[in-house]
Amino acid sequence: MGRGKLRIYLGAAPGVGKTYAMLSEGHRRIERGTDCVVAFVEHHGRPRTEVMLHGLEQVPRRTLEHRGATFTEMDVDAVLARKPAVALVDELAHTNVPGARNSKRWQDVVELLAAGIDVVSTVNIQHLESLGDVVESITGVRQKETVPDEVVRRADQIELVDMSPQALRRRMAHGNIYTSDKVDAALSNYFRPGNLTALRELALLWTADRVDEYLQQYRGEHNIRSTWQARERIVVGLTGGPEGRTLIRRATRLAEKGAGGEVLAVYIARSDGLTAASPKELAVQRTLVEDLGGTFHHVIGDDVPSALLEFARGVNATQIVLGSSRRRAWQYIFGPGVGQTVARESGPDLDVHIVTHSEVAKGRGLPVARGARLGRSRILGGWLVGVGGPAALALLLTHVDADLGLANDMLLFLALTVAAAMLGGFLPALASAAVGSFLLNWFFTPPVHRLTIADPKNIVAISVFLGVAMAVASVVDLAARRTHQAARLRAESEVLSYLAGSVLRGETSLDALLERVRETFSMESVTLLERADEIEPWTPAASVGSHPVARPEDADVDMPVGDHLALALTGRVLPAEDRRVLGAFAAQAAVVLDRQRLVGEAEEARKLAEGNKIRTSLLAAVSHDLRTPLASIKASVTSLRSDDVEWSEEDRAELLEGIEAGADRLDHLVGNLLDMSRLQTGTVTPLIRGVDLDEVVPMALGGVPDGSAELDIPETLPMVEVDKGLLERAVANIVENAVKYSPDGEPVSVAASTLGERVELRVVDRGPGVPDESKDGIFEPFQRFGDAPRGAGVGLGLAVARGFVEAMGGTLAAEDTPGGGLTMVLTLRAVRGAPPEPAAELPAHAVT
Repeated sequence: MGRGKLRIYLGAAPGVGKTYAMLSEGHRRIERGTDCVVAFVEHHGRPRTEVMLHGLEQVPRRTLEHRGATFTEMDVDAVLARKPAVALVDELAHTNVPGARNSKRWQDVVELLAAGIDVVSTVNIQHLESLGDVVESITGVRQKETVPDEVVRRADQIELVDMSPQALRRRMAHGNIYTSDKVDAALSNYFRPGNLTALRELALLWTADRVDEYLQQYRGEHNIRSTWQARERIVVGLTGGPEGRTLIRRATRLAEKGAGGEVLAVYIARSDGLTAASPKELAVQRTLVEDLGGTFHHVIGDDVPSALLEFARGVNATQIVLGSSRRRAWQYIFGPGVGQTVARESGPDLDVHIVTHSEVAKGRGLPVARGARLGRSRILGGWLVGVGGPAALALLLTHVDADLGLANDMLLFLALTVAAAMLGGFLPALASAAVGSFLLNWFFTPPVHRLTIADPKNIVAISVFLGVAMAVASVVDLAARRTHQAARLRAESEVLSYLAGSVLRGETSLDALLERVRETFSMESVTLLERADEIEPWTPAASVGSHPVARPEDADVDMPVGDHLALALTGRVLPAEDRRVLGAFAAQAAVVLDRQRLVGEAEEARKLAEGNKIRTSLLAAVSHDLRTPLASIKASVTSLRSDDVEWSEEDRAELLEGIEAGADRLDHLVGNLLDMSRLQTGTVTPLIRGVDLDEVVPMALGGVPDGSAELDIPETLPMVEVDKGLLERAVANIVENAVKYSPDGEPVSVAASTLGERVELRVVDRGPGVPDESKDGIFEPFQRFGDAPRGAGVGLGLAVARGFVEAMGGTLAAEDTPGGGLTMVLTLRAVRGAPPEPAAELPAHAVT
């Protein structure tokens, strides 16, 4: 008898549908003819789950007495006696009542598996033993019922039951998880969106690790040794060849293996602009890396490995991805290649990945173009071939017993002249032609070892050889110069295309543009300097890199932009042909600077227009809402002073009460208007200090009728960093607004709880609520939602409250109240170092 198989439905939180999924699996197995029974399922009063039990055989539970109460647990003996093919066992982490066969339900499941019974079970991610501390730090709840990770890891199948936090909260609000009396407490505590998101991430990551274990196990069982390309800041070195797409995709997969990974594709072009890269292929690769969420960079550098490493260290990269060389075997005689050089010089701080691809060892396609601006080694090689080559060839031909004929000898010397032209340019080729002519005359034209020529035909042959050699050298050198110019123009067009694209995309980041300049020209720093006139000193408008300069005279390269702007670069002196592209960058930097300032001026104009709008609204409010209490006060005072009517004591008291009520209302309106004025002018300066909420919130309720608000402010809450006066005004406005819209007999709930390093105050009403599209609008000045009467105020209460809360570093947002109504959520910073409040998983709602 073999061991049974275990299948587990893993969820991130209660209510995601694990039990429902398990019961659905039971129905599917019964339909396939499998003997399946319910060993233990707890539906918790959820009607949809309870319905799924219909049609499934349930093994009777065992009844146990504990401390005068009756409990039911899974009857392991009954299940073993029934011996079904599959048993459905809910809540794997459950702790059994004392007196049961085992202390933990997972131990019961182990017995069933040992008896050859397949088990389908459920568990939440927060019940895994290794994640207990993590879950407690996120939710503030310590899970008492846990299951060892190894029990879950040994499962033959693990299926994640996933649901977004928003959908789960909606399911909770609809009463599909807990009873209505527990919904509010659950939503404001354990089922916060942040908690659910973090738990969901834990479940996804844990499942992903398990999937990787399955994969490794499969590869081991099938003896698979090849790499299955299945993450950090990763630099991808591109050559413009077709393998670039493979490298980009591989780097993206590496980045996706951890949170926050970033891919930076970089193409290194030589400073002379001569490469074998295909512009079309580079454009395709740029689009690919941007579509995958990475960035593309174009960098100029003569030494490709050094430029690549310098770029990688400059962006704090952790890994470099390169492709295996496309060079053929014989081409390695010219050097080890970029990949091996980068791997050797990367040091311990950079991991280098050499990725194989389909183009390995197939050749680099077009040969690398030769430029007019040659390096010292190239020129030395050209002179060596042009002068030493003919001498070595003459020595070889004079010691080989083979008469090739003067024509063939000339062709061999001509080949050396062409090689010298391709390596070192025109002058080495010219020297090669001259030396070759002399050696042909001395060694191979009769009379030998003399500078005279006996046969006139040989004079013509040597003259033709000299002319052809000089012509070939000239043509090769001219072709190299033209290729150099074309490649330079192509590199410039790529840069100018980037600038044009940034204009069309509306990019306005000056720092990003200057960073692009620094990368393109491999400079240490780039600074945009400006001055008001020729007398005023230069001031930096923006700069990137280390050691920026304060004057154009101190820079290695400066590019003036008009009379009052200059782009200053440090690091190296640029060749003259690079200044054209640098000038385009400088002009674009001036445009971006002007655009930023225009945006700032537009923002100021918007603020002025908004201020004018507020003043207009204020006048409209003053014209009615302030005159109403004034008219009431005026009428009452006039009545009291009238000699025509004898007022009774009750009438006089009523008129005086009306005066007092009108004055209070007037004072409230004027106070809100003054507060809004302070917020608009930016003169609100909070005095932040540690304050207890239970000292402030009760004082803020002095303006609402008795019994209209219920408080739930635990004394164990940490202190909050606020201005006591501003917080009191903000809470008073929020509560008065909630009371105003709450139905008669429905008190407003004011409750507080901890949320990590912050404290959350929730003001809950049962009024008509606010649609989602209008939730932000209720915090605008002079806004009153729905059919609020004109006498309900000028619509400043919530605007002032949010302004005060944000001035103290907090937030104020509106949410729907489950069952109808609006909940104002005020979040404040807890005093640093304050111990968090111990919270229960589902605390009871207490009213004080």
